[in-house]
Amino acid sequence: MIKIFGKALLIIASYSWIMSSANASVDVQDIINKSNLASYYAGDDGSAQARMIIVDAKGNKQMRQFTILRKDQEDLGNQDMLVFFSRPTDVQGTVFRVTKKVKADDDRWLYLPALDLVKRISAGDKRTSFVGAHFYYEDVSGRNPAEDNFTLISIDDDSYLIKAEPKDSSTVEYAYYQLAIDKETYLPMQAKYFDAQNKLIREMQVLSVKVIDGFPTVLHAKMTQLHDGSYTEMQFRNVKYNVGLPDSIFSERSLRTPPKAWLK
Repeated sequence: MIKIFGKALLIIASYSWIMSSANASVDVQDIINKSNLASYYAGDDGSAQARMIIVDAKGNKQMRQFTILRKDQEDLGNQDMLVFFSRPTDVQGTVFRVTKKVKADDDRWLYLPALDLVKRISAGDKRTSFVGAHFYYEDVSGRNPAEDNFTLISIDDDSYLIKAEPKDSSTVEYAYYQLAIDKETYLPMQAKYFDAQNKLIREMQVLSVKVIDGFPTVLHAKMTQLHDGSYTEMQFRNVKYNVGLPDSIFSERSLRTPPKAWLK
């Protein structure tokens, strides 16, 4: 019995060493770069129509419908984005504009048509609700990987499990988060956010992916607030890549005068 038990411990120890060695040979930053590229930089530019269904803790529902235009200045580099809201009527004409920066804080603005006001979203507000949804402004435009430290936790047949810890914990509402990144597409299929007591507080799940113009594309995702079960589902359709968006539309002028030719 002692010999058998000893052999079992040896096998477990050998397996642990092999897995540790395998994990050490994988560059976690390379995985993060590929994931960021797949999630936010597919093609040179892109457009999509989107709908959010917001469900509160009592089951009450709201809807937001909008069109996203995005253009990359370079892969994994600076990027421009415009989000034009069309429904419901209380948000119709609202525009979210982002100038995404790699080496500095992103510039974000929100145009409120009822007030004819362009409101700048400060860096401290990027972790706040995106027009009432459970997705945050930063979820929509993407979090800068330079803000986190990444550790590879494990690898299985389908995905990489990575832990991300913010370098400045005062800027976020969580202690750390975990990403399950698909090994084939490099899309994050799940993100779990934990507090300092290791309690799960927020979770993002990808529910549908389709290859469009050669790019694996998320068509349906869900963000859930765990303390009350409220959530938002985001669905995309009419997704297009490499459509030839001109640089000129990514300007303050488009907030008040949307480029209708590119919103069809």
